Amino acid sequence: MRHFLTLRDFSKDEILEIIKIGLEIKKNLKNGTYKHELKNQTLAMIFEKSSTRTRVSFEAGMFQLGGHALFLSNRDIHLGRGEPIKDTARVISSMCDMVMIRTFEHTRIEEFASYSKVPVINGLTDSYHPVQLLADYMTLVEYGMEKNIVAAYVGDGNNMTHSWIMLAAKLGFELRVATPIGYEVDEKILQEALIIAKESGAVIKVMNDPAEAIKGATVVTTDTWTSMGQEEEKEARIKIFSGFMVDEKMMSLASSDARFLHCLPAYRGLEVSEEVFEAHSEIIFNEAENRLHAQKGLMVWLNKQR
Repeated sequence: MRHFLTLRDFSKDEILEIIKIGLEIKKNLKNGTYKHELKNQTLAMIFEKSSTRTRVSFEAGMFQLGGHALFLSNRDIHLGRGEPIKDTARVISSMCDMVMIRTFEHTRIEEFASYSKVPVINGLTDSYHPVQLLADYMTLVEYGMEKNIVAAYVGDGNNMTHSWIMLAAKLGFELRVATPIGYEVDEKILQEALIIAKESGAVIKVMNDPAEAIKGATVVTTDTWTSMGQEEEKEARIKIFSGFMVDEKMMSLASSDARFLHCLPAYRGLEVSEEVFEAHSEIIFNEAENRLHAQKGLMVWLNKQR
């Protein structure tokens, strides 16, 4: 049995296999074919952090695969409200076939997984957002951009940044990360990725100059400057992150055929300009839809490992 908590735990071949399954499932769905590969199975979806795309994609995906999804917010269960995580894990995993958790500290999902009898999927933690990176890479494959990737991530050194770092390290492409001073990536995660990169041939660079990161890039991406739980820092962050908005001038530094990705929700006029977002809206919303298909590929893959 395997859990999906971070891309660090998966080989290049395994990541590509999950993407391949997801693409096949997407093709079948577009042709009107539903393969109920998870028929009569139940996915427990635990949300300690709310989300639009995570809930809709997992719930719709489980239905399309012939199974059922249960939405469980922190108001619906005792997790974190008196009952130990290990007890909740043992109970829920005795009743469901798979668990997806969207939470805060990464240690919470690690503890849950260590006591779970069924596969656990990371729907987002403060440290990683690996399901989003499956969707992002699937999108690059669909657009024929998976070869010779030079990716630039501009913004906060957050869970998305860490997941891009791990994806680059595993798949062996070049990634440049530009963050404001004081908002760099987690040093421990970076060092882990650099060790992996020595084997894969990946080139991972961290810096504080967004223009340097974007110059010649084939893929440019960013994320909100203020994540959930950081609302009190919003005004301060807007000032600190000024100069990190991906606008037309910034995008002009990238390769002439570069694409812009965003995991959404996007705040125009902050991390990305209206003009850049709309110019790349087709790929961005295909990226969003691919959360559905990549996660179906993941759930089917995990089910086969049991």
